Amino acid sequence: MLVASRVVRVAALQAAPALLDLPASLDRLEEWTRRAAKDEARLVAVGETWLTGYPEWLDESPGAALWGHAGAKAVFERLALNSVEVPGPAAERLAKLARGLKVTLVVGVHERAGRTLYNTQLTYGPDGTLARRHRKLMPTYHERLIWGQGAGDSLAAVPVDGARVGGLICWEHWMPLARQAMHDSGEEIHVAAWPGVQEMHQVASRGYAFEGRCFVLAVGSILRWKDMPPELPPVPEKAKDPDAFMIRGGSAIIAPDGRYLAGPVFDEETVVVADCDLAEITRESLTLDVSGHYSRPDVFEFRVRPRRPADG
Repeated sequence: MLVASRVVRVAALQAAPALLDLPASLDRLEEWTRRAAKDEARLVAVGETWLTGYPEWLDESPGAALWGHAGAKAVFERLALNSVEVPGPAAERLAKLARGLKVTLVVGVHERAGRTLYNTQLTYGPDGTLARRHRKLMPTYHERLIWGQGAGDSLAAVPVDGARVGGLICWEHWMPLARQAMHDSGEEIHVAAWPGVQEMHQVASRGYAFEGRCFVLAVGSILRWKDMPPELPPVPEKAKDPDAFMIRGGSAIIAPDGRYLAGPVFDEETVVVADCDLAEITRESLTLDVSGHYSRPDVFEFRVRPRRPADG
């Protein structure tokens, strides 16, 4: 008996947002998403907090993480004003974009809820419905200056356009229990959102694909020194060339056996595209299925507490 093929064309958008400028970044996102849609991509993704840019200044600008830093306060104010409210006008535009192009759209955003910002991954189905909102569980190191903590309610893939789609953000890929929760949900396509996909991020993304027997879009962004917020002091020794890269991309698409289907691509703005044959997941599950025949529920007990934050 013949088995119907399920092939999904996916696209990782590796581009620079307009840092700290939400309207301009939304315009850029629409332009890049339309390019991917013309290439017949059915799922399109961008990296961590692409709207409106990863806060690389916390790493690179002298004193930006110090108490009472005037420039850092000014940048945070601008970041908050250019963050996404859900629901809100920017979220409505994302829904309209997905619906108009009939694509699944996975977008990393700074989400504003009251006065708190979250590092959030939004997944919109091709009908424009918000299928999943995942807030990063634990901001990493200096990131705790600007983001609150997420909850466990979104640690599951969701059915979107014939596939089970999920995702995690950056160093969540080194949280073993978060990974297991996602694997247990039957994830088929996973969006691994990073600022840039450096060497160890490549390792984590390929490891996730192999461990979870799923397809992984490891998506990174582009950021140049000239994009640094002017409120912060420059870093002369690193910023001699304003067009030099701070974040170099590295986006790739990875198969369930850990091999690259496309990329990684560094140092350019581009659309990384690949066809994912979901039947490969079943074939690779013959040797490893961490939620099935390779699990030991008689030995291990695992559950997720799906508490939502008070602001919902």
